[in-house]
Amino acid sequence: MKTLSTKENLQVLYQDNHIIVVNKRVGDIVQGDKTGDKPLSEVVKEYIKDKYNKPGEVFLGVVHRLDRPTSGIVLFARTSKALSRLNESFKNRETEKTYWAVVKNCPPKENETLVHWLTRNPKNNTSKAHNKEVSNSKKASLHYKIIQKLDNYFALEIDLHTGRHHQIRVQLAAIGSPIKGDLKYGFNRSNPDGGIHLHAQKLKLIHPVSKEFLTFIAPTPPDIIWNLI
Repeated sequence: MKTLSTKENLQVLYQDNHIIVVNKRVGDIVQGDKTGDKPLSEVVKEYIKDKYNKPGEVFLGVVHRLDRPTSGIVLFARTSKALSRLNESFKNRETEKTYWAVVKNCPPKENETLVHWLTRNPKNNTSKAHNKEVSNSKKASLHYKIIQKLDNYFALEIDLHTGRHHQIRVQLAAIGSPIKGDLKYGFNRSNPDGGIHLHAQKLKLIHPVSKEFLTFIAPTPPDIIWNLI
C-alpha cells in the first residue's frame, strides 16, 4: 500500500492566509468517515498548526472531495469567509476541474461529451449510469479526449462539468472504458497500491478574497504508467 499523507510528507501546492491547496495521495480520505482513519483534513490542520505556531484549534473548511483511491488536487479554506465564497463558486460552476485517467479499452471516439443520469446505491457505495432520466437520478456531464496511446492503455483528459458521486468512474465504465485498477466499475484487477489511475490534475478558480484567477497543477503519483504521460 502507498504511504498516506502526514504533516511531514504533505505535498502543498499553494498556501496563503485564506486557502491551502494540496496534492492528495492515493488512499487518503479527505474527510473523516466510518473507517476511523485519519483524514487529510486533520493532516493539513496539523501542518498549519506547526508551520505557523497556531495556538488552539485550527480552522479548516472542506470545499470539495476526491474518492479515496483517486489522487490529485484538493482545495481547503483557511477562513470561514473563504469557505462560504468557495462553496458558492463551486455551486455556480465557476471553477474548472481537469482530470487524467488511464483506461484499458479505447473509448468509442477520440473526444466526446458524455451525458448520463446517475442513480446512487448507498448500500454498496456505487453509482449507476443511465442513458435517460430515471427516478431519483441526477444529470452528469463531462468531456473527455484521448491525449496519449500507450502500449496497453489509453490516457484521457477529462473536463468535469458536474460533480456527481463517482461520476468519472461510472461514466467511463458506461462506455466500456473502466479506469485501470477500478474493480468497483469493471476493471479486471486491482492496482498494487489499492488505488485507481484517476488523477485530479488541474484546478482553475477565482481566489475567494483577492479575486485573482489562479491555476493549480498537481504532479501525477510516481508510477510507471503515469510517468509515460
